[in-house]
Amino acid sequence: MREKGVILLSGGIDSTVTLYLAKKYKIECFALIFDYNQRHKKEIFYALKNAKKLNVPYRLLRINLGWGGSALTDPRMKLPQRKIKRGIPSTYVPGRNLIFLSFAFSLAEVIKAKKIFIGAHTQDYSGYPDCRGEFLNSFQVSANLGIKEKGIEIVAPLLDKNKAEIIRLGLSLGVDFSQTWSCYKGKKFPCLKCDSCRFRMEGFKKVGIGDPLLAKRKVKSRRF
Repeated sequence: MREKGVILLSGGIDSTVTLYLAKKYKIECFALIFDYNQRHKKEIFYALKNAKKLNVPYRLLRINLGWGGSALTDPRMKLPQRKIKRGIPSTYVPGRNLIFLSFAFSLAEVIKAKKIFIGAHTQDYSGYPDCRGEFLNSFQVSANLGIKEKGIEIVAPLLDKNKAEIIRLGLSLGVDFSQTWSCYKGKKFPCLKCDSCRFRMEGFKKVGIGDPLLAKRKVKSRRF
């Protein structure tokens, strides 16, 4: 009987590579996909496509984070368009991974999964506090104190990798990156200006290949 795992799947590069990696290690995966009224709802489309492609059962949860506090959920806030730098960006969603992981622990307890996979990773310019190892380790301890089925582990296999390393890993696993979405604006084509687009473009540049998402949509990547 294969080990079960809950995968937090967003449709972006990191969570998609994490899903493929879990499948490689024969984990019986169950995906959790969240609609939290994010600007880039388009990522949900790609999350669903990858779950279906890999025959992974999934649950799409709609939650209301209507109090704002993030450029991803509050239309009154402008998305940052700046050079990559340190600090917590306005695209940080307060408590997002804490909320997502809480749902994941609840599901894992019900289906008797012992692993929860998350695509969190920390680069030098990443300022999201809920993507750091110390948070994930601490939350794992706290969550297990409050549930009946003990011993559920948070697995963050990409934690110490940068975007280029994640892309290389994904290529070795057969990930089709044209079926992933990163742009925070969530329009027809990537904006190539927001932080997420810049991180993605820089990653593919370091790998030495073009982004197949841009090639497929005939979007010309420009210098930044």
